Amino acid sequence: FQEVTGIGMEVTVAEYRPCNHKENSVMKITGMNKSTDVTLKRGVIGSLDLYQWLDAIRNGDQVNGLRNVTIQLQSEDHTSVVATWKLMRARMIKHTSGPFNAKGTDVAMEEMVLAYERLEME
Repeated sequence: FQEVTGIGMEVTVAEYRPCNHKENSVMKITGMNKSTDVTLKRGVIGSLDLYQWLDAIRNGDQVNGLRNVTIQLQSEDHTSVVATWKLMRARMIKHTSGPFNAKGTDVAMEEMVLAYERLEME
């Protein structure tokens, strides 16, 4: 994919005060982690792979619906990998194609949005 936006994670904090605590203040306790949705864009290439993945998801296929997705950032000269993000148990939640305008000069683009459960970095 040519463009990736929105890779991120957030860890929530819960406030807690035990009833026998002598200080009149709360303790901060690490809560759940949340992952932001990721948007990937590329020119339309005529492959049905993304459609087949989305079709598996909407048909409730638990085996083929969730996938681990690896995104690698390459160096400017494309000779090495600078950073790697792994989206664990990802599912496609949106897919769009277009615009399809024969009079325009724009390239037809394909966009997908992924929701995932855990982010890992290498």
